[in-house]
Formats: sequence, structure tokens, C-alpha cells
Amino acid sequence: MMPLLPATTHTINEDVLPMLKKGVILINTSRGGLIDTNALISGLHSGIIGGCGLDVYENEGEYFFQDYSSKSIKDERLVAMLGNNRIVMTAHQAFFTKEAIDKIVSTTVENFYNFASGLRGSDLPNSVC
Repeated sequence: MMPLLPATTHTINEDVLPMLKKGVILINTSRGGLIDTNALISGLHSGIIGGCGLDVYENEGEYFFQDYSSKSIKDERLVAMLGNNRIVMTAHQAFFTKEAIDKIVSTTVENFYNFASGLRGSDLPNSVC
């Protein structure tokens, strides 16, 4: 898995497309910003990218994990991807494993216990401030 950092943003971009084998299948289950969406759509139209599987999108914040069943999606690139039969998009579920949920629950219980014990601010072991 590749993290999204300034150096990895848009790792897949217009400059990379000519280096790819024609018809490549691109899978991204890491971070949406790793792929320049315009380059992805361009690569699909040109045939350089033969297909794509995604559970992330670089501008997903407004749309993912929201109910859009009675609203219009205004992001034209997202609409283009959702309507493309060579793209499979699924909900990002990386956190939804037994191990991840167990860790979330145990950390939450630990946080409550520490707070109830009087710890505050940076004294809390899981403090992010």
C-alpha cells in the first residue's frame, strides 16, 4: 500500500500513461489522490488503461459515505467514472475488518477509561492534540 504524500500525489498521471503497457488494468485500494482522475479518464478513452478497479477517489470526501439516492452528483469526473463500464468502484472498506474493529473498540474503551481516571490533553496516550 502506498501512502498519499506530496511525493506520491498523482503517481499515475499523464506523463506516466505512455510508459504503461496498452490495456493495463489499474487497481487502487490505497488513496484516491495517487491517481490523477483526468489522466485515468484519458487513459481509458485512449485504450492505454483497459480497466480499473477503485474503492477510493481523489475527491471522495463530499460523496463517499453519503446518501446520494435522491441528489444529483455534481462532480462530472465522478459521474463519468460511475457510468464507465470499464471501471468498477466499490466502497472503501479497509477499516472494516475484524482486527480493525477490535482495535477501534479497544482504543475507544481505553480512551474512556483514561479520561474517567482524570487524564487530560497530552497525558492521554491516544491524544492527537
